[in-house]
Amino acid sequence: MENPYARLEAKLGYSFRDRSRLEAALTHKSYVNENPAWGRPDNERLEFLGDAVVGLCVGHLLMEAQPGRNEGELSRTRATIVNEVGLADLANELDLGAWLFLGRGEEQSGGRRKPSMLADATEALLAAVYLDGGFDAAFSVVRTLFGGRVTAARDGGATDYKTRLQERAARGRVQVRYLVVEERGPDHDKTFEIVATIGEREYARGTGKTKKEAEQRAAEMALRVLDAEAGATDV
Repeated sequence: MENPYARLEAKLGYSFRDRSRLEAALTHKSYVNENPAWGRPDNERLEFLGDAVVGLCVGHLLMEAQPGRNEGELSRTRATIVNEVGLADLANELDLGAWLFLGRGEEQSGGRRKPSMLADATEALLAAVYLDGGFDAAFSVVRTLFGGRVTAARDGGATDYKTRLQERAARGRVQVRYLVVEERGPDHDKTFEIVATIGEREYARGTGKTKKEAEQRAAEMALRVLDAEAGATDV
């Protein structure tokens, strides 16, 4: 039987032995309420566990990457990586919203794009990996997903403009989104143009040979716009 979650598992670098755990992680309570025969719990309990799993694993990675930092510095760094904005951004990289099981009301109100819902689903997903494969599996997935952010934090975020922009946006509890507005060229030589928005406002555009490169350039330009507006309050 074809695996309907093959693309998602490929992005995670992990294949579930019990897919019911994966499906539970993707299930919002609104779907359970409307589909009592679904046979899966909603993801709230997994979200609770996932918060601890992510915190522990990212803390471990930071301890490895920053042996000279004290407890307070490590805690602050972890908070910039593991927050609603960062988790929702990671969910967008995984295209996690497309996999969620939502009730009609949440679907119609844009639930697949809500930062809080995406962040919760990310935590639930990592808890499901932990329950399915144990700590080593969960740590491996967290390293894959968060490794770049931990490295950027170690290096002061000098070149990871997306992380720096997330941190700026997090102060105002608004979401950074990256949207592809144009793809040019043949499949083997594409150029992507991506717009960076903060809240409802478009801040900048960037181009690159990959989506990640274009996102970094858009984030860099957005940071320049924010710096130019130094007289105004940060987002």
